[in-house]
Amino acid sequence: MTPLLKGAATASVAALLLATAPAAWAAAPRHAGDAPAVVTTDNETPVLYDDEAGGNAVGDDPAIWVHPGESDESIVIVTAKEGGLRVYDLESDELQSLPATVAPRADGTEGRYNNVDIAYGVELDGERVDVAVVSDRYNDQLRFFTIDPAGTEAETPLVEVTAAEQPFLFSADRATVDEGHTAYGLAMWQPAGGGDAYAVVTQEGATTLATARIVEIDGALGYADVATTDMPASFPLPDGTTWTPCDEPGIEPHLEGLTVDQRTGVLYAAQEDVGLWRLQLPFGAAEPRLIDRVKDFGVHDAYDPETEECAPVDAGDEGFGGPVLEADAEGVDLYYGPGATGYLIVSSQGDDTFAVYERQGRNRLVGTFRVDGVEGADEINGSDGLAVTNRVVGDYREGLLVTHDEPETGEGVDGDRDATNFSYVDWDDIAEALQLKVSTAAGNDPRFR
Repeated sequence: MTPLLKGAATASVAALLLATAPAAWAAAPRHAGDAPAVVTTDNETPVLYDDEAGGNAVGDDPAIWVHPGESDESIVIVTAKEGGLRVYDLESDELQSLPATVAPRADGTEGRYNNVDIAYGVELDGERVDVAVVSDRYNDQLRFFTIDPAGTEAETPLVEVTAAEQPFLFSADRATVDEGHTAYGLAMWQPAGGGDAYAVVTQEGATTLATARIVEIDGALGYADVATTDMPASFPLPDGTTWTPCDEPGIEPHLEGLTVDQRTGVLYAAQEDVGLWRLQLPFGAAEPRLIDRVKDFGVHDAYDPETEECAPVDAGDEGFGGPVLEADAEGVDLYYGPGATGYLIVSSQGDDTFAVYERQGRNRLVGTFRVDGVEGADEINGSDGLAVTNRVVGDYREGLLVTHDEPETGEGVDGDRDATNFSYVDWDDIAEALQLKVSTAAGNDPRFR
C-alpha cells in the first residue's frame, strides 16, 4: 500500500496562505463583545469512564439519525474511542453498545473509533440503506455500520458491514499506522442531485485532509478514489512575522471538526489551534478561506520539553486572534434553513461555549451561547464533537443539538475517574436566546428529499 496520492486537486500551501494575508484582517464580527447567551439541558446520556472498569470508553463525537417517518424513533450514535460506539434514543437511554472490534484485515487490530457521521440512501446489495461511517484511528481506515430503519424499535440498530482489506488512509504500512498520524475527524458529503457519497477525513497530528468515495464491495462497504490536500501549518502575520502554532515536536496543527453543506459542497473545517476554514469541494475548486481565528492566533509560543507545555515567548504578545473561539476549535455542524439560509455551529472548547455563524454569504458571526444543566444534568464543559438537525425529532419540535461533555460532573459521577457523556439541547432554546430563525422542513437538507 502506497501513501495517499496528492493530485491536481491539492492546493499549495502558498495559495492557502493568501486567505490569511495581512490585507484580509477584518474588523471583529457583530456581537463579538457580547456575553454568551445561556441555554439549558436536562437530558444527558449515561456516563462513560476512561478506565479498565469502564472499557476505556471516552466520548468524542455524536451523530443524529433522523427516522424517515416516525420522528420519535430517531437515534443518536456516538463514538467512545477504545470503548467503541453507543446508540441512544431521544431520552438518552442506551439502546446498543458496540465494542471497537478488530478491523477486517489481515493485520487488523482492535479499533479506536474517533468520529462518526451519517450517509443516507447508500446503495448496498440492491437496496438503499442509511449508514453510520466511523473513523478508526488504530487501523487508519473507515468502518461502516448499517442503520436498521426501525430505529429505536430495532433489536440491533447498527450492524457492521465494513469490507475486508480496506487500504490505510494516511499510512504506507502498519508500522506507519502505529506512529499514530491516522484517520481522525470525519464528515460525509453527499452532493446535491444524488450519486456517490464521500467521506471527508482529517489526519491526526498533520494538516492533511482527504476525501474518499464510498463503494460497494462484495455485499459490504469500502472506499476508493482517495484525494488529499494540505492545509497550512504556518501563517504570515500583519507585523511581518510568520506564526506557527506551538505543539510538541513532530505535531502539526491538525484539524478535526468537520461538516459539509450538502447543498453547496462547502466544507467547514476546524483547525484546532488556528480557527475555522471553509473550502469548496472537490479540493482545488476554490481557494480556502479562514472564516474566524482562535483568540490566541499569532501569539508566538515556545515548547518546554520539561513541562511538555507551550508558553508565550513574550507575555505581552496580544497576537491577531478573533473574538470568540478559545482554542481548541472543535465540533462543527450545520442547522439547515430554507435555500441558502441556516446556521453554522462551532464548539469553542477552551471556554466551554459555542459560536453561531450564518450559513449564507461570508458566514457572519451571529452570537455565542453556553449550556447550563438543570434537573440533575450538569453544564457542558470542554465540548469536542457536536451534531445538530433542523428536523423534528420526538419532543424536540424545532430541532436538536447533541454535544459532547468533558469532564462530566453531574449527579452520581465518580469524580476520581475520567468521565464523559453527551447532552441534548432543544434548538428552540438556542433560537430564542440568539433570535435565530427556525425551519423544520425536510427539504432544507438535500439528503432528506
